Amino acid sequence: MKTYKTSDIRNLTLIGGSGSGKTTLCESMLFEGGVIKRRGSVQQQNTASDHTTVEHEYRNSVFSSVLFTEYNDRKLNIIDTPGMDDFVGNVIPALRVAATGIMVINAPEGIEVGTEIATRQAKKFETPIIFAINHLDKPEIHWESLIADLNQGYQNHIAQIQYPVKTGEGFHKVVDVLKMKLYQWGTDGGEPEILDIPDSEIEKANELHNELVEKAAENDEALMELYFEKGSLTENEMREGIKKGMLSRELYPLFCICSEKDMGVRRLMEFICNVAPAPNELKPKETIDGKKVVVDENEKTSLFFFKTSVESHVGEISYFKVNSGTLKEGDELLNTTTENKEKISQLYVSAGKDRTRVSQLHAGDIGATVKLKETKTDHTLCDKSENYKFRNLRFPKPRYTTAIRAVNESDDEKVAEILQKLAQEDPTWQIEYAKELKQLLVHGQGEYHINTLKWYFDHIYKVEISLERPRISYRETITKPATANYRHKKQSGGSGQFGEVHLIIEPYTEGVDPKKSFKFGEKEIKLNIRGKEEHPLKWGGKLIFCNCIVGGVIDARFLPAILKGIMEKMDQGPLTGSYARDIIVYVYDGKMHPVDSNEISFKIAGRTAFSQAFKEAAPKILEPVYNIQVHVPSDKMGDVMSDLQSRRALILGMESSGNYEVINAQIPLKETYKYSTALSSLTNGRAMFSMEFAQYEKMQADVQKQILEEHEELETV
Repeated sequence: MKTYKTSDIRNLTLIGGSGSGKTTLCESMLFEGGVIKRRGSVQQQNTASDHTTVEHEYRNSVFSSVLFTEYNDRKLNIIDTPGMDDFVGNVIPALRVAATGIMVINAPEGIEVGTEIATRQAKKFETPIIFAINHLDKPEIHWESLIADLNQGYQNHIAQIQYPVKTGEGFHKVVDVLKMKLYQWGTDGGEPEILDIPDSEIEKANELHNELVEKAAENDEALMELYFEKGSLTENEMREGIKKGMLSRELYPLFCICSEKDMGVRRLMEFICNVAPAPNELKPKETIDGKKVVVDENEKTSLFFFKTSVESHVGEISYFKVNSGTLKEGDELLNTTTENKEKISQLYVSAGKDRTRVSQLHAGDIGATVKLKETKTDHTLCDKSENYKFRNLRFPKPRYTTAIRAVNESDDEKVAEILQKLAQEDPTWQIEYAKELKQLLVHGQGEYHINTLKWYFDHIYKVEISLERPRISYRETITKPATANYRHKKQSGGSGQFGEVHLIIEPYTEGVDPKKSFKFGEKEIKLNIRGKEEHPLKWGGKLIFCNCIVGGVIDARFLPAILKGIMEKMDQGPLTGSYARDIIVYVYDGKMHPVDSNEISFKIAGRTAFSQAFKEAAPKILEPVYNIQVHVPSDKMGDVMSDLQSRRALILGMESSGNYEVINAQIPLKETYKYSTALSSLTNGRAMFSMEFAQYEKMQADVQKQILEEHEELETV
């Protein structure tokens, strides 16, 4: 295929709700450009985009697909993205490298949660948007209501380029108010007849044409003056104004299509070629150190890698965008993440699973390569004379966590390897071994997201795994002072073991000094603090260790052993085995033996005395509490609020955001297991949420009792 200059490249990403028809639109675009000879369908499982086995089974996009087509001497790079919120990790890289988002709307459904999610992500990247209203041949379409909803949701920035003469079963005519022509298709779609607008539609067409002229003129002072002077604008002048409006995100062109019948796709592609911004018409890319890299084929070469996929017979396929310069097959570049050199030995452009080998790619183009040594998603390659490093992709925080284990222990290593491979394809699958919980955890965006991962184990890798409820990282502390003593004595021939420790513990509060005396019942214990050690704990909080020994009843050389024994118990708390925190320990008395006392004896004595005192000090479990923000349609507000309160959530406030209400609350982590599934069920998939750790708080007494009972059952198993 030919090599395209930067100005002749258009980078698109198809975004929108699940089932809106993005994959089918890709098929029509590739067919119209001659890249494929016959259009496939999702039902027949033969599309260029959704080509993996899991996508065939789910009948849904799971991963993004990188494709290209050619039209009117332009190259259109297309990234088809999943519509489900669980797979948002594929949408973010696509928006990062695209210059234009094609928001595909399912006409009968209107603005769906997938539309809202895609809109929020596109806003972060300041991506220009074109609306493609799809499925116009389906019943129960309310066109005027849909346009009103879109204008309400997008601040009246919708610019109707087209409108349907009729929707539903008879859909085959569209009035184009930019060209002021009527487009009419036969039953098989494809190339339309271009006709004059009939008298029955001319009044409406003129009204929308004038609105479009005004919207185009609003984005440029010179065009506005021209509009006032002439009372109208030419088609080319309108295109110029529309492009400026798109770049400032003050104008969203809207087209009518039926992708399944290939109606309206050619006109959409023509508009993209003529009006959508080329890569060099966007802002320069900025490196981590603030350097702006101009998208110019004559600059030094730099690439940003946004996606990795793994194919059984090929290995890793790395997808990148040429941010500057001209990349040629055989070029050796510097990986600024690893500081090692990488050779681009093979260069491809992709149409899903099919790849075409090319010799070079200019700035702004999107390509693929194979068999790189160390280059991964988020890495930058650049000319060895430069040190560009582009900003990392930012993915949303996980909202669903599960523990995973191999059913057969012999597969443990294999499971870890598979998880690493899968996380390369979707970075929102995050893998972590929680030492505290003694569990291998997988974090994801929802239960469906995690179940997809399990599908790979079951069907592709044939490794049996179990997904289990993750344990909670509790903390343990005390709420009042307590005292205890313990004598460790062991005699088994020869030298024995002996150590006796008396200690007091009390809750630690920041800024409060240790006490000089305590009273337990009728007994008062006065302390002479001879030394104080402050130990910040890696899991949060502190341990304050006070040496109150007088008269040498315990030799100073044994105090570190006592502290070590106490720290062992802090590391595995007396209640549930969770970390303990925020405690002051006073070691004030004890006994030694001239022969049998040693470090191990005092470590055991200190650990046991501390454990006994802890249980008498009104111990409390601290549970992790998260800030949660839920975006919910107003008609589902009551149901979601009630559900949150049943999960012990504290509602902090509410606000409005576009078509959604936002609930801000704090919720214990224990109550969020499978919350994404419950929220989806409550709202028919129309709500979304995010969570972030806030703090540890004392657990309610009844919940603590339940946790202790569950822990006791596990200990006896």
